[in-house]
Amino acid sequence: MKDATQGRVFGRTQLEDLVIVPLFALVAALFLGALVMAATGVSPGTIAQSYAALLKGSVGSINAVSETLTAALPLVLAGLGLALGFRAGLFNIGAEGQIVMGGLAAVVAGVALADFPAFIALPGALLAGAVTGAFYAGIAGWLRAATGAHEVISTIMLNLISFRLLDYLLRTPLIQKEGRADPISKSVPDVAELPKLLTFLDANLRLHAGLFLTLAMVAAAYWLLFRSKLGFEFRASGENAIAARFAGMNAGLTIVMAMAVAGALAGLAGANQTLGVLGRATPGFSAEIGFDAIAVALLGRSHPVGVLFAGILFGALEAGGRQMQVDAGVSIDLIGIIQSLIIVFIAAPLLVKAIFPWGFRKAGTGKGRS
Repeated sequence: MKDATQGRVFGRTQLEDLVIVPLFALVAALFLGALVMAATGVSPGTIAQSYAALLKGSVGSINAVSETLTAALPLVLAGLGLALGFRAGLFNIGAEGQIVMGGLAAVVAGVALADFPAFIALPGALLAGAVTGAFYAGIAGWLRAATGAHEVISTIMLNLISFRLLDYLLRTPLIQKEGRADPISKSVPDVAELPKLLTFLDANLRLHAGLFLTLAMVAAAYWLLFRSKLGFEFRASGENAIAARFAGMNAGLTIVMAMAVAGALAGLAGANQTLGVLGRATPGFSAEIGFDAIAVALLGRSHPVGVLFAGILFGALEAGGRQMQVDAGVSIDLIGIIQSLIIVFIAAPLLVKAIFPWGFRKAGTGKGRS
């Protein structure tokens, strides 16, 4: 009886952590966003119109859903990598740089494989993005394991290096588009592009086959984290690195592997953008996705399924924010405010529970009879 009751309590606690806290954080952020608009002189009618436009622009049509999912895919992929790092006790700030390097590598590989059929060129380009992202993140992992250099500092520095390296490489003859003086890569050949999924409805719909890749990575991340020995080592090291080391786990190898897996997923996020959306690499093509993915991983509570839904939410905010700007004339910066408020509430779950006490299990009420 006791074990069954404890299982129900654990299930309820996990539900609160993964679902109820993020949901209430969203509600609170939207409410405070409305207050911010009101404080800046926006009328109640315009506030209501803004949120209606937000809903319309995110899920109100096939085009809106397509844009929401297109924006969500790289956020989910990069967020998965960051979530795995968080579970291993590593705070990886370098997803942006890993996206840059992975996306560029995918373009270079796609161009190099242009003469091969699609079943070779596309997987080859995706693999190049993943391997390059893994290698780039692995540098920070190796520095942490070998020298104790903190991954926050090293990944920030690697971000800066990747930006300048991208600017340089885009002007080299191997990568730069022929006849162009500005930094822009050659175009990805058709055989290496992620095919569009909804062109039979509308040629302008941008949702692509990266959707299937992302769902596969969510499933793979869940299996890795909760069903594999390596994932157990990630979680054990994240909970207590000293205990994990005394249990016989190789702490240095775990750090490098966790960073490499995170980098591989971020590299796939970059490949998703260059092969599925942009068709080339340009300065700034990463569009700060790697930094937004930190918020996605936090909102998803570092759980693969949570990251999936958090990424979709942030994709909806991005797609709907553009519609808000068009329909209601509200600055798109408001979306950044709402995202920041969500992060604040997610980072302070006790505050959420204090604001919405009726939505959570009271302390002690989950105990059953022995």
